[in-house]
Amino acid sequence: MSWFEVMEHHDYEELVLCQDKASGLKAIIAIHDTTLGPALGGTRMWTYASEEAAIEDALRLSRGMTYKNAVSGLNLGGGKAVIIGDPRRDKNEAMFRAFGRYIQGLNGRYVTAEDVGTSEEDMNLIYQETDYVTGISPSYGSSGNPSPATAWGVYRGMKAAAKEAFGTDLLEGKTVAVQGVGNVAMSLCKYLYEEGARLIVTDIHKDSVKQAVDRFGATAVDPGEITGVECDIYAPCALGGTINDDTLKTLKAKVVAGCANNQLLEPRHGDILHERGIVYAPDYVINAGGVINIADELNGYNSERAWSKIGEIYTSLEKIFETSRTEGVATYIAADRLAERRIELMKNTRSTFLQQGHHALSARRLRG
Repeated sequence: MSWFEVMEHHDYEELVLCQDKASGLKAIIAIHDTTLGPALGGTRMWTYASEEAAIEDALRLSRGMTYKNAVSGLNLGGGKAVIIGDPRRDKNEAMFRAFGRYIQGLNGRYVTAEDVGTSEEDMNLIYQETDYVTGISPSYGSSGNPSPATAWGVYRGMKAAAKEAFGTDLLEGKTVAVQGVGNVAMSLCKYLYEEGARLIVTDIHKDSVKQAVDRFGATAVDPGEITGVECDIYAPCALGGTINDDTLKTLKAKVVAGCANNQLLEPRHGDILHERGIVYAPDYVINAGGVINIADELNGYNSERAWSKIGEIYTSLEKIFETSRTEGVATYIAADRLAERRIELMKNTRSTFLQQGHHALSARRLRG
């Protein structure tokens, strides 16, 4: 299948290949849909197995951003960029400034931010060449590291999921199994600890586990055990795909709600959760706090306004759970439908206005 056929299948708008020989830049910018506004999505730097794999990842991620931004109520479309390279060895100033010039050349159709393998400092370099970047240092009037905002959104979303499963959103006394305790999950653990939840944690990095144990009185388990522990809520916060055929055999939680991307290995695993009566908070909804936060920068960043909007993840999930119940579909399907309906409504509205403008122009011509 050609790249044009791939793009046509999911209606992608644009695919840009960027290279700068002097700095070693090899990057892909994928713009999926700009119906709701400019495409916003982060820049990922990774050691891809091939150029084809990098393009596929950019396309997949950009489509995910369309759905995340739409269901979050943002007036933004979906896009994503990837830079091919090892973020520990291959970064340099010239690379990110060259990349910034490519973004500038898109004249605002794509706005970037940090993602896996990139940092606030990298965004500062991009900012030297373009205004179409978010997540830069607060000294520039920006919001900085999006991890705390993401954690707050996951916490609010977890409470909404608990209310759906248990009839109350109180997390005091609930046992939450947290898979991965990186920056976002550590902040999430703080919120849970302060509300009185019991924590079970795991991570491949032992120092992170020790920190969670020391700070929050968490119980540590090996990474391979976390999905099978006795708990009320399972919070996938590291690798994707931890909801799969193997883990579903041992999963005891009544709620799945965490900050990881691509939590379902395959869509059918979301159907299995639905059939078993396990409440699943779709990942791109519950972990949208970071993108909601940086999106506020486009209006002149106001932290109170941004965090208030992040808190609405709670009501977004309530709508998704209601749609799931009334339409008899899994929550991941309900989330997709809400996003698609909003995009389709805007397409129809724009089409109506364009037709009205055409008819008005034709009438003027006839009169003339």
